[in-house]
Amino acid sequence: MSKTNQKIVPHLWYDKEAKEAAEFYISIFPDSKITNVTTIHDTPSGDSDIVSFELWGQKFMSISAGPYFKLNPSVSFIVNFDPSREKDAEEKLDDVWNKLSDGGTALMPLDKYPFSERFGWIQDKFGLSWQLILTNPEGEERPPVVPSLLFVGDNCGKTEEAINFYLSVFKDTKQGIIARYPKGMEPDKEGTIMFSDFRLENQWFSAMDSAHEHKFSFNEAFSFMVYCETQEEIDHYWESLSAVPEAEQCGWLKDKFGISWQIVPTEMDEMMSKGTPEQRARVTKAFLKMKKFDLAELRNAYKD
Repeated sequence: MSKTNQKIVPHLWYDKEAKEAAEFYISIFPDSKITNVTTIHDTPSGDSDIVSFELWGQKFMSISAGPYFKLNPSVSFIVNFDPSREKDAEEKLDDVWNKLSDGGTALMPLDKYPFSERFGWIQDKFGLSWQLILTNPEGEERPPVVPSLLFVGDNCGKTEEAINFYLSVFKDTKQGIIARYPKGMEPDKEGTIMFSDFRLENQWFSAMDSAHEHKFSFNEAFSFMVYCETQEEIDHYWESLSAVPEAEQCGWLKDKFGISWQIVPTEMDEMMSKGTPEQRARVTKAFLKMKKFDLAELRNAYKD
């Protein structure tokens, strides 16, 4: 991969706080930095900050693009504090919890649970949710930060189908752990997924079903960017994933589970971060007219 060896990058939508949120997160997590801030002009939301940052080695992208979508716990990040890798793992977990608690709300209090000696689920002041866990070092090693999908409402019970679907669409995949709900865990149905993880393009994800009453579901505030080298690749992901024609816009699509993806050419990152203001304006104007990205047309707009 040129420039990014992480093919799938989580993308967060904020009203105006993309930069402020990124600064908050990099002050909390180790091995973290803001790698780029670009402002694009004349979008449907006015001027938008696009912020690239890394948290504990995991790449993120975020945008300030107006109050249209709100982050919710349907997608969260599991943060693994592994005592075999981290000296003082428990103290570090508590420290991160305390910092995220500033203006945040605990969804599951920091405590001992059957699946972990120390675990807590928190929604921070910007609306993003984190599951902090003291990892059992005997398990298979996982990266420190893993995006996690919560299948609720009409999607509840579809986790296994979704995982199999993603494993069929992406390359370099692997099914990890599958733990199912036992009998007697109502409202969760026996056999549905209590916890599972899987790898797509060398990036770990986790997913679970929850039949409890939740007032949220997947929305555009949280999407996954898939960086593509060629038009063939863009076409493949677009055709495989897009299930909601009216959601197709500027490289964005929605799959049959309601999860949003952005299928983007890797080069676009360079165009937007290295281009002159004129080049950026031309590329922005070109992509705002597109549904699926046309790489040749974007190159032309950049070169013009």
